[in-house]
Amino acid sequence: MLKSILTLGMICIQITLMTAAGKNFHTVKAMSGDGVYSLLRRYHLSSYSCNIDRFYEINKLDKKASLLTGKKYKLPVEIYSYNGTSIRSTINLDDWETAVQIQQYNEAIFKLGVRKTHYRESRILWVPYHLLECKASKAKIPENNKKIGGKEKAKYFKKKGTITEKLFGNEYKNVKILDNQLKNEVYYVVSGHGGPDPGACCTSTESMMCEDEYAYDVALRLTRNLMQHGATVHMIIQDNDGIRDEELLDCDKDEKCMGTAQIPLNQKKRLHQRAAAINKLHKKYKKKGYKTQKAIMIHIDSRSESKSQDVFFYHWGKSKTSKKLAYDLQSTFKAKYKKFQKNRGYHGYVAERGLYMLRNTAPSAVFVELANIRNKNDHKRLMYKTNRQALANWLFEGMTGVKS
Repeated sequence: MLKSILTLGMICIQITLMTAAGKNFHTVKAMSGDGVYSLLRRYHLSSYSCNIDRFYEINKLDKKASLLTGKKYKLPVEIYSYNGTSIRSTINLDDWETAVQIQQYNEAIFKLGVRKTHYRESRILWVPYHLLECKASKAKIPENNKKIGGKEKAKYFKKKGTITEKLFGNEYKNVKILDNQLKNEVYYVVSGHGGPDPGACCTSTESMMCEDEYAYDVALRLTRNLMQHGATVHMIIQDNDGIRDEELLDCDKDEKCMGTAQIPLNQKKRLHQRAAAINKLHKKYKKKGYKTQKAIMIHIDSRSESKSQDVFFYHWGKSKTSKKLAYDLQSTFKAKYKKFQKNRGYHGYVAERGLYMLRNTAPSAVFVELANIRNKNDHKRLMYKTNRQALANWLFEGMTGVKS
């Protein structure tokens, strides 16, 4: 259970211990732009109001206070010295089910890289406050307008109704807003190729498969997921196809940059056009105070027909945030493959590459290759709408840390 709710890629936060009222608490340094909710969300402690209340209590903060970048704050996670026998005897707990939940939490965060050592090896056990104190209520974030640190508000979790986005096509145009967890975040979704360039093609199917069409369909589905959680999203390459459920997607050349600009035939001019569009928007949102801006370029590789390829990721070597984003995504895919394809294994990798769109875009950026379109098994996987939606869901979770 806890494995599915844990956020990936937490190693960027420096972790220490701090004692208060006779108890040891996990502590972290607040990053730029952090509010209480975003800080707790990274450990998936934010779904319980008692964790938020406890955070204010142990840090002696007023609920109107903002977090200070670089300052250490205690998390509502108590630290125990594991006795090597059992969790129940370590923390003097009678409830076996709760002990199992604590074990699952510790094992999951170890597997996901949140902590470097297993609790049995380090003899350090993490016990989230809500597992001991909030079980009966299963409390959610209170639906009011009180601040939860900085600019973040509990009302992020109110459902906001439905919006219409024609870009998704008739069947998917009505987008139900589930919450506003990503309200202050901006995402740029770029499907590869398009216009005069279809990208890699497969001609061994009944009708030709074009890279740009399948990358675009996954990009649309990812964009829709982001919008459902309140993010500001820009589809850089746009078409009028909408989200399609067919197995074989017709190839065309009518995609445009930002929906209006013709896409140049020259590759360098195409890439410059896309990067310029992203950077112009990035500058605007930066002036407005948006701290989180991310870009993803979605492609499908072309290799030998005999080579099956799992999803893999490129990052820009001079950008720590680009690298972190790539590894967060890889970690998500590893966890998903382990859950849904236990005996298959996952062989997708992360690599550094000086690709134009990674080097020349201002947001934290990642370049994704979904499969080898020429391989029979790979392109067959892409043909199924459920697989394209799963790819979008996993990309969403890896980029945001929010459960889809």
